[in-house]
Amino acid sequence: MRPLRYSINVSLDGCVGHDAFRPSADLHDHAAATIARADALLFGRVTYQLMEFWREPSVAAEPFAKVMNAARKYVVSDTLDDVDRDAELVRPAALESTVRRLKEEPGEGLYCGGVQLPLALAKLGLIDEYEFVVHPCLVGRGPTLFAGLDGQLDLVPVSREEFDGGVVATRYVPRG
Repeated sequence: MRPLRYSINVSLDGCVGHDAFRPSADLHDHAAATIARADALLFGRVTYQLMEFWREPSVAAEPFAKVMNAARKYVVSDTLDDVDRDAELVRPAALESTVRRLKEEPGEGLYCGGVQLPLALAKLGLIDEYEFVVHPCLVGRGPTLFAGLDGQLDLVPVSREEFDGGVVATRYVPRG
């Protein structure tokens, strides 16, 4: 069974707006290594469209783009009519059955990012590992994580890594 892993950048005040952070080369490398642990990527429409930069990346984002281009992509959306040739469209009504099927397939793992899709996946108990890349800043605006979660989800830390500028990535698994 391949695990579903979730990773996101977050400020100290819990904001996850993609424009709030200044990724360094070591963070791009870390993101590339995180995504490389998966052979399939699962995105909602917003994250999928934000990630389009991998097609023509900056030099700093090149390692990230390389792993993005190599992976199969699944895009969960009610509003898109089609996606790129290396992606498959998944309707929200089929989310649980599709993710359960993908987890049962052989492979290295699944990766997801974003805000709304991980909330739906967490409610279904489908995320096997959470990674929060915490930036030492207060943003005061933008989306926050897991607003609307039905109940408390207890997590156990399994690893921690520090980066330039005081950024800390901690990985967790659900308790029991």
